[in-house]
Amino acid sequence: MDVKEVLLPGVGLRYEFTSHKGERIGIIARRSGDFDIVLYTAEDPDACRPVFRLSGEEADTVAERFTELTREVPGLEAGHVTVEPESPFVGRPLGDTRARTRTGASIVAIVRGNDVVASPDPAETLRARDVLIVIGTEEGIVGVRQIVNKG
Repeated sequence: MDVKEVLLPGVGLRYEFTSHKGERIGIIARRSGDFDIVLYTAEDPDACRPVFRLSGEEADTVAERFTELTREVPGLEAGHVTVEPESPFVGRPLGDTRARTRTGASIVAIVRGNDVVASPDPAETLRARDVLIVIGTEEGIVGVRQIVNKG
């Protein structure tokens, strides 16, 4: 399933995907912390109807349950690595780290302030304070942290 991410200025982020039944579904992550689940109409691709709203706490609980799925794959972890200002890779492309080749862990997103770069390209330039979302073994995540901040 392909999930499309769209920045909604002043609102938050919208995640959109198509279910196995062909329904277009959206999850709007509001800056307030609330989450709206919407269903798009077949007649108008821009029109949608709200299905339900979750508070931030409710959304966290649901996300936690889904996160537990990674625990079902032995050895698979999710972690984050902050690019420190003194990192030798600040201002350089992500690919220069060769993190996946060197550790086996994958950088699946970069959180940059209020923006998210999903599935970053190796040419994506790293900036101080970027937060890299990493999937791999515990050792792989530690390795990415060392590579990114120590070289």
